[in-house]
Amino acid sequence: MNTFIISMLTLSIGLLGSTYSQAQSKKEKIATAYQTFAKSTKLTNGLTSFTVLDGKTGEVVFSQNGATGLPTASTLKVITSITALDILGPNYTYKTQLSYTGTIDSLGVLQGDIIVTGNGDPTLGSDRYPEANGETLLNKWIYTIKNAGIKGINGRIIGDDLFYNGYDVPNGWSWSDIGNYYGAGISGLNWRENKFGLDFIAGAVGQPARLRDQSNPSAVAIINEVTTGPAGSGDNVYAFSAPYSDLIYLRGTYGKDLNKKIEASLPDPALFLATELLQALNDQNLPVDSIATTSKRLLNQGERLTASKTLLDTHTSPPLKEIVHWFNQKSINLYGEALLKSFGQLSGNKSDTQQAANLLAKYWEQKLKIPSSELHIEDGSGLSAQNRVTTMAIAKIMHYAKGRAWFGDFRKSLPTINGMTMKSGTIGGVLGYTGYQDEAFTFSLLINNYSGSSAAMRQDMFKLLDNLK
Repeated sequence: MNTFIISMLTLSIGLLGSTYSQAQSKKEKIATAYQTFAKSTKLTNGLTSFTVLDGKTGEVVFSQNGATGLPTASTLKVITSITALDILGPNYTYKTQLSYTGTIDSLGVLQGDIIVTGNGDPTLGSDRYPEANGETLLNKWIYTIKNAGIKGINGRIIGDDLFYNGYDVPNGWSWSDIGNYYGAGISGLNWRENKFGLDFIAGAVGQPARLRDQSNPSAVAIINEVTTGPAGSGDNVYAFSAPYSDLIYLRGTYGKDLNKKIEASLPDPALFLATELLQALNDQNLPVDSIATTSKRLLNQGERLTASKTLLDTHTSPPLKEIVHWFNQKSINLYGEALLKSFGQLSGNKSDTQQAANLLAKYWEQKLKIPSSELHIEDGSGLSAQNRVTTMAIAKIMHYAKGRAWFGDFRKSLPTINGMTMKSGTIGGVLGYTGYQDEAFTFSLLINNYSGSSAAMRQDMFKLLDNLK
């Protein structure tokens, strides 16, 4: 045989052997690091699951407890994002319509109602998007109403929120969460991410922390029981309310040296939008001779809107890829619930949260042969402590995304943490990370019921994940 050919064969075999040896070495390194991690006293009474897939082939490099369902916290958001991008597409948008009923008389007075009709857009009024900002929309709508020749309104301002049958929160969300900004539920007509700000004035330690004057949600009374905490104690303020509640209780402590706006969820975002629009119209010398209300409230009073409407404006949301960006970067739970309902509605006409979650599980069972028992999902954001998902399922879905045309948009939505592209998750006693280490690995790591501080536990998790670098 030609000496050159023999030399090339020898070199090729050597390179293959070297690559195989490196792969084996990496597997052993990960396995050894995991064993050390799992023996930590922080996990004596806890449970951990870790799955690593080859970034190119998707083959399992390492998995321990990979088939055990665990609470996910916000790592669930990657599954919601990928499912939404795959079913709805990266350029999917929501539409919100401004209309009126009745007629405009010779004096320019509308003898009818102004109606804002939503179809679940979670970005409506959000400051994250210049074109969807609350003030921008209110000004546009007022201009549109004036341009239609309307100089006054002898009727109501109605927020039509019936697309998802009003305002709701998923089953499994904690009472201590749903009054706060991160526990804002989902409506057919969302507004300003369904939250509002509270400014406190600290007093002496142990004494009340007063609220500054501010624009509070309409028809809602705020009971402030917050006291001033010691300097350095930070934000320990919690809001307690429920959908359609007319009371919001504020409890906890506000650090004496704290200078921070506290955010609470809106009990009825559609009503808040209608109230803001009514006030803005009055301020612009377009008097409204009635009230602000919602379709859900009218329905509860026995009135269903049936009058024909004249369309004034259609607001189009930012594309889904931009929504997913902020969803993962800032972990906005509202966006997850909106996306879950949206693909449930589109793929099976099932916008109920649980029905949509069941459709999600079936989708991945058909697509990747992932057993539905590995995707026991209660919401779209991970806020429910009742979610039970396996790291194997998360990793497989994450790897699937790499082959899709929209993968670049999805990957950009993931934060950079510890020098890795990954989504974090935190909820009582649960920590998680899932993401990509360059092109080499796709991984998912969940721990449950750890001991000690979350900061110390995270450092241990980073040390384990460093073995993928």
